[in-house]
Amino acid sequence: MPLGDDLDSRIRAASMAWLRQRCTPEDPVVRRDELLGFQFEGRTFPLIDNQLGIRKPQGLTAALSILTTYTSDGARAPYEDAVGEDGLLRYKFQGNPGHYTNVGLRRAHELGVPLMWFFGVQQGLYLPFFPVWIVAVDERLSQVAVALDEAQRHLSVDGPVSLIERRYSERITRQRLHQPVFRQRVIQAYETSCAMCRLRHRSLLDAAHIIPDRDVRGVPAISNGLALCKIHHAAYDQNILGIRPDYTIEVRADILQEIDGPMLKHGLQEMNNVPLVLPRCRADRPAPELVEERYERFRSAG
Repeated sequence: MPLGDDLDSRIRAASMAWLRQRCTPEDPVVRRDELLGFQFEGRTFPLIDNQLGIRKPQGLTAALSILTTYTSDGARAPYEDAVGEDGLLRYKFQGNPGHYTNVGLRRAHELGVPLMWFFGVQQGLYLPFFPVWIVAVDERLSQVAVALDEAQRHLSVDGPVSLIERRYSERITRQRLHQPVFRQRVIQAYETSCAMCRLRHRSLLDAAHIIPDRDVRGVPAISNGLALCKIHHAAYDQNILGIRPDYTIEVRADILQEIDGPMLKHGLQEMNNVPLVLPRCRADRPAPELVEERYERFRSAG
């Protein structure tokens, strides 16, 4: 098989085309074994390294992909890869800065080639982001800056960034990575099921914040999230129903007195005093102090 730039461009094009077909709105995540077993031109060509976070295949000019391993909320901050003052995410070098994988990241920056970023949402399960680009290398802090789209690629990372540019870039990072990762981590923790009504259609499920994300305490952590269908998410946000500290649903008193069609009766009123279905992993369950704080807000709103 010929090596060099031709192989480099072919594998990047083929792998991203496969991801576009494989990852649908109904099933947007990909398993580790699928990434390790990717087939390219008649042979197995892993898209991730079996042990390292950076994949730099032999024969390719630059790194092909980067990976962020899933860890529970209690083990680290929700996003270990920090956002810089320019609103761009940083990805740390791994080990010795001179290691061939880190050299591969530098080459990706020099050549401007697209990469894939696989973000862990559960053990062995990843949400892919592609194409992404390495737009700066910070040797002092042993890290690179990653652009999630074309708009971020054109930001100035070597000089001062205006407040408008920074806020715009931060919004892209939040919308393109933080919110999708939070959504998938929450939905996976609740086994693709509404915590209130058990609806299992992924496309109709949301990751609801217990403490809203506009609040300083509204962190994108599973323990601050609930998998809810769209109607119960809206009802929760509008304080039509709340969740008691014992994880039982409470419907607002005036809603219980209303007379309307079957949706009100079966979709809302019959949820009163129904217990939430909680994640099996205790670390993923709603934080009691957050549930209690949100319940008090619900009671005050009523």
